[in-house]
Amino acid sequence: FLPKLQDHLLGRLTGREFDGDMHEEFTDSDRNSIRFLGGKIYSVQTCRIYYTSYDLQRQYDVINPCAHPDIILRSPITEAGAEPYWYARVIGVYHAKVWAENPAIPGGKITRRMDFLWVRWFGDEPGYRSGFRRARLPKIGFVESTDDFAFSFVDPANVIRGCHLIPAFNAGRGTTLLPQSRSIARRLNPEDIDDWLNFYVNM
Repeated sequence: FLPKLQDHLLGRLTGREFDGDMHEEFTDSDRNSIRFLGGKIYSVQTCRIYYTSYDLQRQYDVINPCAHPDIILRSPITEAGAEPYWYARVIGVYHAKVWAENPAIPGGKITRRMDFLWVRWFGDEPGYRSGFRRARLPKIGFVESTDDFAFSFVDPANVIRGCHLIPAFNAGRGTTLLPQSRSIARRLNPEDIDDWLNFYVNM
């Protein structure tokens, strides 16, 4: 949890564009330069995401890990054939007052409030093609928990809005993606001991 959070905050403080927090070049010394005022991180229940609706009205979605946790973000991958959006399930909403004892960060010693979401990522279903021409909704599934980037942090400012996911009932459920029977990653349905293997993105 903490090393991933430090990577995320370092990326933001150094002004890097969001890339999924793949900051392999950060050292332990860099990570340890992040300071939390009072040694505290605050957990809250909801996060409000504002967006512009199709009729140019200001709307918002309330993201709640226990009720409405799924979000959509613009993918940073722009190469041909790449999916334009990424999807994630929020499992924690946090904020902290942060400063950095790192000369590479401009104004690093200025204490600032930073908000962040702890998420479990979805990935595209291999070999599946969607779109209006095919009359098929996008199909996604959770990234395997053994993947280094199955869980990470997101800046709420990068979230477009909440999204509605429909379980792919014919694909069934299983524990292959998250073998632990009890996990905070299942806050939406804490009594569940497995996950739906796939979801369709409602559009």
